[in-house]
Amino acid sequence: MSSHGERAPEASLGLLDATMIGMGAMIGAGIFVLTGLAAEIAGPAAILVFALNGVVTTFTGLSYAELASAIPKSGGGYAFVREIFADLPSFLMGWMLWFAYMIAGGLYALGFAPNFLELLHVYGVTAAPDQVGAIVLPLLDAAVPATVLLAFIAVLGLILLNAVSTAASGTVETVFTATKVVILLVFVGFGVTAPQFSSAEFQPLFPGAKTGLSILPAMGLTFIAFEGYDLITTVTEEVKNPRKNIPRAIFLSLAATVVVYLLVVTVAIGTLGWQDLAAAGEAGIAQAATAFMPRGIPIIQTGGAIIVFGAVFSTLTALNAVVIASSRVAFSMGRARQLLPKFGQLHHRFGTPFAAILVSAVVMLGSVALPTKSAGNMSSLFFLLSFVVVNGAVIKLRRERPDMNRPYEMPFYPAPPVLGIVLNLVLTGVLVEYLWRTDRLALLLSAGWIVAGVLAYVALDRYVTQESGIEAGATGGAQIAETDAAVHHQQE
Repeated sequence: MSSHGERAPEASLGLLDATMIGMGAMIGAGIFVLTGLAAEIAGPAAILVFALNGVVTTFTGLSYAELASAIPKSGGGYAFVREIFADLPSFLMGWMLWFAYMIAGGLYALGFAPNFLELLHVYGVTAAPDQVGAIVLPLLDAAVPATVLLAFIAVLGLILLNAVSTAASGTVETVFTATKVVILLVFVGFGVTAPQFSSAEFQPLFPGAKTGLSILPAMGLTFIAFEGYDLITTVTEEVKNPRKNIPRAIFLSLAATVVVYLLVVTVAIGTLGWQDLAAAGEAGIAQAATAFMPRGIPIIQTGGAIIVFGAVFSTLTALNAVVIASSRVAFSMGRARQLLPKFGQLHHRFGTPFAAILVSAVVMLGSVALPTKSAGNMSSLFFLLSFVVVNGAVIKLRRERPDMNRPYEMPFYPAPPVLGIVLNLVLTGVLVEYLWRTDRLALLLSAGWIVAGVLAYVALDRYVTQESGIEAGATGGAQIAETDAAVHHQQE
């Protein structure tokens, strides 16, 4: 600890905090937004879509758990790949993850704003979100849309919290995640006892024009809902006893999330019907709640209101989780000198990766300007590709370092990582084909970010080489001066 930049992160997060970081990211706005999309594509087989996505992502979860126990370093997938692969592949892995987390943050912030306005509208504080005009900022003499301003406030608030205390941000994540899980369980409890639930159409799974093949594109487009447990590994060095607690947190968060998702989707289809759920789109869960939730519940008032509550807490916890994750990836890359070294330093007072957090916030706020749909599709594509690489990393590490200390070893190796690679590649191919038909801008922006990454890698490599040369020259000059002084002293 000779300098501030060499400080190790303080282990202040327990098993519950780590688990809630994963659940907070996974049980985000996706459960509200993506359920209707899955029903539109796959009909009542949307239940099967979420179940199979849970199975597919578990294979990669096993790889993350083993790598985290063997390489207890912050940075998530980037830290593992950096340990195993060459410089350029590891840099591009970090580059993709960093961007994907920051994009996701922008999307969550934009999702938080209208839900918060709707919550205020439910209690008569404001008009409906679509009727709230721009807000004039006196100091800037400019009008800013209320949703954009709220998105900025949410990001800035969580950035400040993360910048000054890891423990505080972990506590907030735990409290908010527990709150939204309770809200969703209340939704499920009323749903399974509602009269509508008995007339649920679960069979046949593929009515009319729907076929088994409709499951694949639905899985590809909703897979991002299960992205989140990997965020736990981005804070490895800030978790107590990480070799044991990180794998446990991964499995606990995955299991709890899959159960919550299946319960919510089953209730939504069972009460609203898959056709109405598909027609409702992003508002499907709220419509289902309004249909069977009783009115006059204290504080909550209506079924729709409880879902608005859930959406507000979901977007906030997901936003906080990706603020944590994006900054830790940048911190890990800076410490490895694959980004500016300043990113890899801890604040002398707060003990947090201050510079990495602030830079990630700037990019996160800037990503708000990206087309929302394309940004979400880019994020899904980058996460799928990163999962393929992580599964490859665990195989490569097993071959090259068979005697390495692995407190957790996955069962049935090498089946899980091989299946993880194959299934994630299938979903990647399906998603790319879908985007080629419907959203080529997302593919173009994704390719552009990779190209920008290669250029950044070359520029940073030259910068680090020059800095190393200057430092070596300064050290050499000091040694020569010391030698000359010694010779001169001896001559005297």
